Amino acid sequence: MSSQPVAATPVVYALHENPEWWPPFQAAFEAAGVPVVEWRLVEGVIDIDAVPPEGIFWSRISASSHTRDHALSKDYARSVLNWVEAAGRRTVNGRRAIELEVSKVDQLTLLRRAGIDTPRTLAVVGRQGLRDAARDFPTPFITKHNQGGKGLGVRRFDHFADFEAYLDSPEFEEPLDGITLLQEYLRPAGGFITRVEIVGGEHIYSIAADTIHGGFQLCPADACAIDPDTGRPVIPPGAELAPEPGTSIFSLRQGGHDDLVERLVAFTKDIGLEIAGIEFIETEDGRQVVYDINTNTNYNADVERVADGSGPGAIAAYLGRVLRETYPDV
Repeated sequence: MSSQPVAATPVVYALHENPEWWPPFQAAFEAAGVPVVEWRLVEGVIDIDAVPPEGIFWSRISASSHTRDHALSKDYARSVLNWVEAAGRRTVNGRRAIELEVSKVDQLTLLRRAGIDTPRTLAVVGRQGLRDAARDFPTPFITKHNQGGKGLGVRRFDHFADFEAYLDSPEFEEPLDGITLLQEYLRPAGGFITRVEIVGGEHIYSIAADTIHGGFQLCPADACAIDPDTGRPVIPPGAELAPEPGTSIFSLRQGGHDDLVERLVAFTKDIGLEIAGIEFIETEDGRQVVYDINTNTNYNADVERVADGSGPGAIAAYLGRVLRETYPDV
């Protein structure tokens, strides 16, 4: 017995848990003529003695799934990917990518191994450990959750006393995996950070995100920008100013970071990550510091309207190509 969807012929199986993110991708697959079946990893049954369906399996599981009451989706995805990979099925952003998605420590250690500049970081377990570690950590610093997304646990502290008070307050956010990062605060030159979108070893476009109006929660997906209860734009924690009505904190970035893009594309190829959005800061003292890897690409209507390429379109085209290469006789 199993509850996973099964198509009659090989298709792309899209593993995800957030229906709000899906419509632009469904439209892109339809436009490209690529057969795709959604597999929402929320609840279900896997018959591990059964043979997985023919097709390729694309994981779009997010580290922030637990914020949507889908805390089990990451473990569900691990099980599905273990099952299909053991049977020899082709995966895109497969089992290894899950661990990269849910651990910023994993991300930072791989980036450092590749010689890419990353922020000074301590990974700390427990409140007392945080208190002890922060005493000697230069201020200002920020905190964030190791298993993050959507700005989880991200706060800036200019003084140790403020941080100590936060640790003792009800506002302290317990990280899902128990690991909080202490990280040097990097002030971005120009008031923005950049997210580089990569699909299949190609740079699709880069997004500039305004940190003055957007703070630390800089998810560029349209679904991240609207409060589902009020329908109003979300002003994230850490934002210094509210954006003007009708304006976006996200824009297309062109040029000025080509060398780093080339290195990041090579990095994704080296670690076998086929779809990614990688974020970096250009600091006031001239560093280009990479601080986050997302194992998916997002859709932002404002950027897509002016960019030469499309994130969902590039994914649909790439997965269609992988499907044809894997099943040339179908």
